[in-house]
Amino acid sequence: MASVCKSTTLNTPFTSSTKSSLASTSKPSQLFLHGKRNQTFKISCKVSNNDQNGETNSVDRRNVLLGLGGLYGVANAVPLATANPIPPPDLTSCSKAHIDETDDVEYSCCPPKPEDLDKVPYYKFPSMTKLRIRPPAHAADEEYIAKYNLATKRMRELDINPTDPLGFKQQANIHCAYCNGAYKVGGKELQVHFSWLFFPFHRWYLYFYERILGSLINDPTFGLPYWNWDHPKGMRLPPMFDREGSSIYDDKRNQGHRNGTIIDLGHFGEEVQTTQLQMMTNNLTLMYRQMITNAPCPLLFFGAPYPLGSDPSPGMGTIENIPHTPVHIWTGDTPRQKHGENMGNFYSAGLDPVFYCHHANVDRMWNEWKQLGGKRRDLTQKDWLNSEFFFYDENRNPFRVRVRDCLDSKKMGYDYAPMPTPWRNFKPIRKSTTGKVNTSSLPPASQVFPLAKLDKAVSFSINRPASSRTQPEKNEQEEMLTFNKIQYDDRKYIRFDVFLNVDKNVNADELDKAEFAGSYTSLPHVHTGSGSHAASVTFRLAITELLEDSGLEDEDTIAVTLVPKKGGEDISIDSAEIKLEAC
Repeated sequence: MASVCKSTTLNTPFTSSTKSSLASTSKPSQLFLHGKRNQTFKISCKVSNNDQNGETNSVDRRNVLLGLGGLYGVANAVPLATANPIPPPDLTSCSKAHIDETDDVEYSCCPPKPEDLDKVPYYKFPSMTKLRIRPPAHAADEEYIAKYNLATKRMRELDINPTDPLGFKQQANIHCAYCNGAYKVGGKELQVHFSWLFFPFHRWYLYFYERILGSLINDPTFGLPYWNWDHPKGMRLPPMFDREGSSIYDDKRNQGHRNGTIIDLGHFGEEVQTTQLQMMTNNLTLMYRQMITNAPCPLLFFGAPYPLGSDPSPGMGTIENIPHTPVHIWTGDTPRQKHGENMGNFYSAGLDPVFYCHHANVDRMWNEWKQLGGKRRDLTQKDWLNSEFFFYDENRNPFRVRVRDCLDSKKMGYDYAPMPTPWRNFKPIRKSTTGKVNTSSLPPASQVFPLAKLDKAVSFSINRPASSRTQPEKNEQEEMLTFNKIQYDDRKYIRFDVFLNVDKNVNADELDKAEFAGSYTSLPHVHTGSGSHAASVTFRLAITELLEDSGLEDEDTIAVTLVPKKGGEDISIDSAEIKLEAC
């Protein structure tokens, strides 16, 4: 997209010290399945959206297999405001960042201030002749690893000048400032997690970090590696990061998760006692649910709206929820470090080089998700498109950047080396039970809720608003299992899983079952001055596909089981219901 603002030169006080993505070629998004809903429908409408020059672009939607329904949300709906995008932070008001309600970050996370804040221009992409290709970290060769270590070593050496914006610590401080309350916008703390800002902020962040590394080794084609945790071959800490003494090693990692330990993409502090094969199977199941079943619509994937003036953390999108957050927790050294440093806490995450590798794969999921087709496309709300951030480029020049300019990674000059995505075909089909659970033996939802605490597995029966729906009715509306007013202490780790058509004796360590609907999680995040640590959210899960797969389409009443995994004693739920909602 073209920029509406001209770029001007601004002098600063600092002195200088492989193929296209597999998804883009195979385009499986044109054909995708949803249980029995594998009929072909012709969509002849056009979607119009305006670019920043006011020009209208029409996009034809191809023949697709409608389905993959299911809405996923972790927060109460936020009204879509107009003309209220989040502006770039005011650097003059940058203050102390805080870790929690009692501990502030000991050092300043604020960036050096440009000479003239009023003249910071919008960023304009430089010309390029070759895409930077980001390789899967587990498959990187020694030449690449040496180059990456050298670039990081030189970035660390810049820390001799603590105000150099290209220094390793200053780059890490970017995440601290944007995520731990150093900035305020609209009179409230700025938080780029738990909302629709999550994906675009981190994309811009990695963009400049990558270009800085390339400039330090005089290689404009250098691309960051991505931690390919969505593929079995990448489901462990990439070996290049596990070499003690290298510039990309960090000793503040969980020492029990080294040396080829299989990662748990649903990790929330507790170790799952199961086989490596089952762990990888669980991981692929979670990826299928988070990328496909639970993310058919843009807001469900990106996260809740976050216009200027609203409270921070309105609600995560699917990938930020799982696996993004569990990878942070699994990697960070919670057993040894007070706050889970480094990867285990927002303020310190950027101090571990694997953070950028992890987020490269998170960013890759944005590209992969759009390739799935259907309604999976970028948001069109102006409050999202016009939200802005502030960064320094590789020449130490400050710039403002907008969300609308980072929607196409290739236009930004980079792409991902192809790797298979086995989770696309990993729809859970095994069943825990044969037939329908006897719902008459379970208490109805009206007797279970309000639930004072979720300290043990809870099963209940719940009525559906309609059964035996026709295919057109299913395409028009999703059947939503909704948990209203979930409350918990936002300083605690929270996770619980949801199953259909099973009782409380379900084996919750095996997620590759048709009855597994999804999970709700929350990472501790404290906002100073809020006056309360009681989070209150609504959690929605689409169950149309699950009902089909479990043979429950014609049932008026179904069984639901909640299984706490972490922090259940702090969770209360006001009510549960099933509703029909348009996607």
